[in-house]
Parts: sequence; structure tokens; C-alpha cells
Amino acid sequence: MRTTPQRDTFLDVVRAGAIIAVISQHWLMPVLSYSGGHLATGNALATPGWAPITWLSNVMPLVFFTGGAANLLSFDRTTSARTWLAGRLGRLLLPVLPLAAIWLAAPALLRDFGAPEQPVEVAGAIAGQLLWFLGVYLLTVLATPLMAAAHRRWGLAVPAVLGLAAVGVDVVRFTGFGLAGYVNAVFVWLAVHQLGFAYADGRLGALSRRRALGLAGAGFGVTALAVAFGPYPVSMIGMPGAPVSNMSPPSAVLLSLAVGQIGLALALRPQLRALAARPAAAVALREIGPRFMSIYLWHMPALVIVTGVSVLGFGYATPEPGTLRWLAAAPLWFAAAAALLVLLLRVFGRFETQSRPAGPPAPTAQLVVAALLGSTGLLGLAAHGFTTPPGGGVLQSAVPWAVLVGVGALLATRTRAAVRA
Repeated sequence: MRTTPQRDTFLDVVRAGAIIAVISQHWLMPVLSYSGGHLATGNALATPGWAPITWLSNVMPLVFFTGGAANLLSFDRTTSARTWLAGRLGRLLLPVLPLAAIWLAAPALLRDFGAPEQPVEVAGAIAGQLLWFLGVYLLTVLATPLMAAAHRRWGLAVPAVLGLAAVGVDVVRFTGFGLAGYVNAVFVWLAVHQLGFAYADGRLGALSRRRALGLAGAGFGVTALAVAFGPYPVSMIGMPGAPVSNMSPPSAVLLSLAVGQIGLALALRPQLRALAARPAAAVALREIGPRFMSIYLWHMPALVIVTGVSVLGFGYATPEPGTLRWLAAAPLWFAAAAALLVLLLRVFGRFETQSRPAGPPAPTAQLVVAALLGSTGLLGLAAHGFTTPPGGGVLQSAVPWAVLVGVGALLATRTRAAVRA
């Protein structure tokens, strides 16, 4: 297997920039107010004329792209696919356990302290929603050994076929079978992940700036045509009350958006690598890289705490988006959430960065089961949330889904020696 002597700082910068963009969007887009026990929630990006911002602010395509590149590079360096898979699964599943444990207990505790039911339900739903990414990403990790072999044999034909399959799913979805669209959670994101393989092997990495800009233009151009003449909304994220979302379920237009974003990032590669060489940026990359998943998992709980204190506790209401008051308040709101996130990472970041048990990895079949159980549990939590209705039983709660995640983490991290014992 080939080796890579040093890290690709371009991937590091794009990955770090993507997670910063994710948390920035999630922290700044809520429009909140509270009255009579009801928390009203809106989306700043629903402001007329703001939807095109999501073509750049929705960076999940770049997250899957850089994840695919990093996965192929690390997979090609490993001596065993089983060892690689065990390490990846443990790194992804273990950080979820403290988050799930806290949120399973939080709704009941909040009720005991007198919190109204509706805000508790909103908090529990928000806490679970973002776990969809990890549930889908686990599947891409599980598929990496097979998809790497397919990439070596067929190259860019693989994401092309996945893209055509995604378009076919959309045809079915928009002709009356809406639930069929969720199949694209696999086709769309696996295709973008596969484009990361094409960067890792040098095919996309060798593009000149001119060709990268051409790629960006083509991607954004197709996206514009799909929005103008197809069934796709302008916004690349779900909007309150909108009949169709490009993200839930993911639509095929995200593939052209991914091509546009990837081309733009490749065109800026020299500048991004120069940025990575700066001392302050290098320090930031060292801090963010090993804690990527923890940052993703805990940035919404930080927002929930800020919301509970400021909106429910002190009656703060978000100013109208785009006004001077909103622009003045946004940095303070962001700073408060960032400070809380830093504290949460100090406590819970160790679950991602701690060393794994020594010994041979578990059997491959066990790792496959671990990934499937973990993914199922995470997707269940994303759909269900963490809030059990008052008087609801265990089957109506998040407990069964959290148990699946816990069992998946246990199976992924148990060494072969421990299994035999």
C-alpha cells in the first residue's frame, strides 16, 4: 500500500473551515422569542433574498469530500482494513456516549426544575437532529474498503453512477413517493465522499486554478439551472414551512452544489495552504483537527444553554435579521456560545482524543454489526429527538436508539482478545 509522508494542509484547512461554517450557521440562524411558555423559533436565512447564502454556508458537501479524501489516504497507509475500520468506528461512536447520556436525563431534570414542556421538546429535538450526519457518515466509513476497491477499478465512473442513481431517486420522490427521497442519504453523500477519493489519488488534486474555477462554474451553473427549471428550492437547507427541502431528505442538486464548492476550494488551494503555514492558523488546526467530532456534537448543546439563559431566563428576543440591532447582537451571541463550547470540550473532548484499548481489533463481522447498530441508533435519535412525552414509556423514548449506539460503540472498541476472553 502507498504511503503519504506528510499531512495535506489543504484538507486540514477546508475541514476546519467547514466545521467553523457549520457552527456559525447553526448559532446565527435561529430567530427566537419566548412568551407564555412557548418558544417561537424561526430561521434568519428565511429572510427574503438570503437563500442564496446557503449555497456557500451549507458546507456538508465539503465535510463529506474532505472525509472521503482523509479516509482513502489513511486506509491506504494501514496494514489491515479491519484495524482501520475499528479505529475509525471507535473514534466516531465513543464521543456520542456522554452526549446521549446527558440528553436522556436532561428533559426530566428540566421539567423538575419547572421548565415548560414546549421548550423542553424543542431542545430535545434540536439535540438529536444533527446526529443524522454521524449516522450517514458511519455508513460511508463502513463502505470505504469496498468503495476504495471500486475507485481503483472504475475511478470517477463510480460517483457518476451514484449521481445518476440519485437523480433517479429524485424522479420517484417528486412524482408522489416522497419517502423514497431518503435513499439519497446514501447515494448523494456516498458520491461526494467518492469525489474525495479522486482528490486523494491526485485526479482532482492535479487540476490547475483555471480548471478548478471551470469546475466551480459548472457545478454552480448546474445548480442554478436545477433551481430555475427543476423542483428544487433555492435554499440548500430546510426552511420552516417549506414544502420541499434539499437537505432532508437530500436531493440530487446537492451533487452539483458539491462540485461547485469543491472546485472553488481547489481554486483557492495555494492561499489555503499558505494560511495553514501561519503560526496562529497552525495552532488552530492542531486544536480543531483531533476534536472535529466533539465540536460538531457539542456546539448545539452550547446553543441550547445560551438560549435557555438569555431567551427563557431574561426574555431576550432575536432582533429582525439584517438590522443593525441584529448585526450588533450577533457577535455577543456567538461569543457566549463559543465560550460554553470551549468549556464543554474541556470536559467531553477527551472521549474523542483518548487512546483506544490495546490488542488486535474485533472480527470484521463484529465491526460491521457495530457500524450498522450505531448508524441505526443515531438516525433514530435524529428522527425522534431526546424528549419523551410526559407519561410516555420506554418504547416512546430515545432510550432504545441510544442503547443501539452504546452497543455499537462497545462492539467497535472491544479488542479480539477481550472477545475471546
